[in-house]
Amino acid sequence: MTIAANAIHPTLISTLWPTRREGGFLRLAVLAVAGSLLLTLSAKISVPFYPVPMTMQTFAVLVIGMAYGPVLGASTVLLYLAQGAMGLPVFEGTPEKGLGLAYMMGGTGGYLIGFVAAAAACGFLAGKGWDRNWMTTALAMLVGNAIIYVLGLWWLGTLFGWDKPILEWGLIPFVLGDLAKLALAAAVLPAAWKLTRRPN
Repeated sequence: MTIAANAIHPTLISTLWPTRREGGFLRLAVLAVAGSLLLTLSAKISVPFYPVPMTMQTFAVLVIGMAYGPVLGASTVLLYLAQGAMGLPVFEGTPEKGLGLAYMMGGTGGYLIGFVAAAAACGFLAGKGWDRNWMTTALAMLVGNAIIYVLGLWWLGTLFGWDKPILEWGLIPFVLGDLAKLALAAAVLPAAWKLTRRPN
């Protein structure tokens, strides 16, 4: 009974591309690089929305976390951050708003660190089977978003001072967009599992 309760469900990516003894490192490298490219693309696409345009980056972070699992998901986001730290224009607003560590230490720094923690958390929840139906997927995405916001707002307050309108800067304009992305993820991930034709 204990073993079943603690059983780890396979991730979506391990179901679509199973791990084999040979070529295991190459598989991980390909997935991490592909994920980092997806994160870059998601940061550059601006979708018209109210009250502000939104990127699909938090959607990509959380979906990668759930599809890859906690270790590979967080490692993929860390690879993405390493690319940014080296000066590659992978973040939203780069190179116009700066590059490298200077950009990362600005107002978005806390959110970027939050990406790593959120990917790991969503991957952990996916390992509990939370990515198999829309309700638990939505809850997992909510947890991931909360982690990103907590770290992002903490950094904004630390950087600019808590007497500033931190919530108006870093939370309120983005809530509706994140709810829309949450709903999209809640539809996409369970649908992807159904396409694998694997039992829950």
